[in-house]
Amino acid sequence: MFESLTENLKDAFRRLGSKGRVGEADLRRGLKEIRTALLDADVNYQVVKTFERRVRDQALGADVLKGLNPAQQLFKITHDELLHLLGEKAVPIKLAKQRPTIVLLCGLQGSGKTTMAGKLGRRAKRDGLKPLLAATDIYRPAAIQQLQIVGEQAGVDVFQMGQNNPVDIAKAAVSHARSAAHDLVIIDTAGRLHIDEAMMDEAAAIEGAFEEVETLLVVDAMTGQDAVNVAEAFSQRLDIDGVVLTKLDSDARGGAALSVREVTGKPIKFVGTSEHLDGLDVFHPDRMAQRILGQGDILTLIERAQQTLDADQAAEVQRKLLEDEFDLEDFRQHLRNVRKMGPIDQILKMIPGAENMPGVIPTAEEGEAELDLVDAVICSMTANERRDPDILNGSRRRRIARGSGRSVQEVNIVIKQWKELREMMRGVAKGQPLQLGDLLMGRQKKVKTRRPF
Repeated sequence: MFESLTENLKDAFRRLGSKGRVGEADLRRGLKEIRTALLDADVNYQVVKTFERRVRDQALGADVLKGLNPAQQLFKITHDELLHLLGEKAVPIKLAKQRPTIVLLCGLQGSGKTTMAGKLGRRAKRDGLKPLLAATDIYRPAAIQQLQIVGEQAGVDVFQMGQNNPVDIAKAAVSHARSAAHDLVIIDTAGRLHIDEAMMDEAAAIEGAFEEVETLLVVDAMTGQDAVNVAEAFSQRLDIDGVVLTKLDSDARGGAALSVREVTGKPIKFVGTSEHLDGLDVFHPDRMAQRILGQGDILTLIERAQQTLDADQAAEVQRKLLEDEFDLEDFRQHLRNVRKMGPIDQILKMIPGAENMPGVIPTAEEGEAELDLVDAVICSMTANERRDPDILNGSRRRRIARGSGRSVQEVNIVIKQWKELREMMRGVAKGQPLQLGDLLMGRQKKVKTRRPF
């Protein structure tokens, strides 16, 4: 989402950093470029004005102008103000003193509320809670059935009472949750194509039916500045506790994420990062600020790996790598696990410095194509060939190429990638340091092809 904004900001800092001496005129020019980058990203104009004023007041101070490296100081000021704009720290859902905790999802139709209900339920279940989804959208065709399907995919129970009054359904769902020992009730409310009084009255009535409720506004990040108008309208009628941004993996310009919190004063609590039910991350303002400024996000990468990869399985892969037992079947499974963490281009961008390595980060389409290549080639091998790649002579490689629909050269590349990974891990076992460049680029100086891992 923030790719264009990140590039524009990096260009601005790069031009400042290339100057031997930075004066007040240079800093003002740099501030103008930052303002333009934010406006191009569809950030709300008033938010940009406030942001620019804060940065300017600090950047044009005597301490910065007389500093050894004003460009770096401007970078730090911009980072700190981005962090302030995004909310300083992560804010979790506030659990009720007596269960169940009631989470009310509201928002416009098409913002992704139903899918978000499933994502929150799945995450709560993974965290050891027993969630329940409640279907109160009685207007949209097949909305109840959609929530039931999402609940089944997430492994979470769904409560529904057909076309009854939404407030009565919500109350009955909470009553059922108490009797069935559910820890969390996630209420999926109805949306509309635009903000109207009937929708707002109904959402307010459901919220008012409970003494303690966590109300989350679900906002489509692709709506740009209009997301700010939606957030303001809902905040005037409901006691919003936080915002959930969906479609953060889209090609939207990022303005919603940088505007909503400043305008509403409410924290962004979660972000949807893919269409899959596992595609939900806690919103960490510090990590997002780092990503916007092109510094990567290694902590989120580690969390995704921990959530995706089974600990015992990961330990077994590590053992095989270090003991030289890592075969092509293990290689295929390893790449499939990596794939579960998200698009390969997003994963690599989270590694600090990776974006500065030419040719390392593929496009989303290239990344998928490269992983498809590896999978197709290995799937065309026999079990014996996967366990013992040394038997892969010329005739076997030609057969594998025909079976996978690939060329013999591509088969050779996959085998070479596996061998290079194995050699790297042999070096680690012998105490040699593992270089980030080697791991990312696959020793590209030896094999002049993009590496899929």
